[in-house]
Amino acid sequence: MSARTGNILCGISLPVRVVLGVVFIAAAWYKIAEPHEFGLSIASYEILPLSLVNITAITLPWMEIVVGLTLIAGLWTRAGALIIGGMLVMFMVAIGIALSRDLPISCGCFASAEAGDEISAATLWRDGIWLAGAAYVLFVDDGRFGLDGWRKRSV
Repeated sequence: MSARTGNILCGISLPVRVVLGVVFIAAAWYKIAEPHEFGLSIASYEILPLSLVNITAITLPWMEIVVGLTLIAGLWTRAGALIIGGMLVMFMVAIGIALSRDLPISCGCFASAEAGDEISAATLWRDGIWLAGAAYVLFVDDGRFGLDGWRKRSV
């Protein structure tokens, strides 16, 4: 791939990874502020054993913030995209299971169950689009427009 093509592809990837980072950070704020509410949202999916709900409700939002920040900064870009992609696959599987069980629940992504919209196929499509963005960053972005590129140039 020529340097120009690489610059164009990574230039396209930059706003994609920033949007993904912002989305995951925004989603984490409610979860950190209201861990009890987020725990109830997790439990409503009826997938995890209740013994794992609290630890998931406490740790997942912090992971979303850390990975979101690394994507925005372009630090460990591909690793961050891989982790976000993995989380999105996990979320999509959970939503698919809940939909197949006809559970009338909120996603729990950005707001409490009372404030959020009920999950639907649109929720899966939204996450699928974000997953495609994460895959694009994973396979295309070499970090040249972020801290990864700065670290490579300074060595």
